[in-house]
Amino acid sequence: MDLNDIRSWYTVVLFVVFIGIWAWAWSSKRKRDFTEAANLPLNEPEFPRTEKMKETEHE
Repeated sequence: MDLNDIRSWYTVVLFVVFIGIWAWAWSSKRKRDFTEAANLPLNEPEFPRTEKMKETEHE
């Protein structure tokens, strides 16, 4: 086994890992989680309250 054989096997292993990650990301089980994560910026208030604003509300 020479260096080129090791490189070939390394390429095959990385390709299999890539296909595994791709299948995981596109599985129907993950769709709800990814949709929820995609909508997170839309759930933020338009003007977030700062610490200074929180302190003045209590006065």
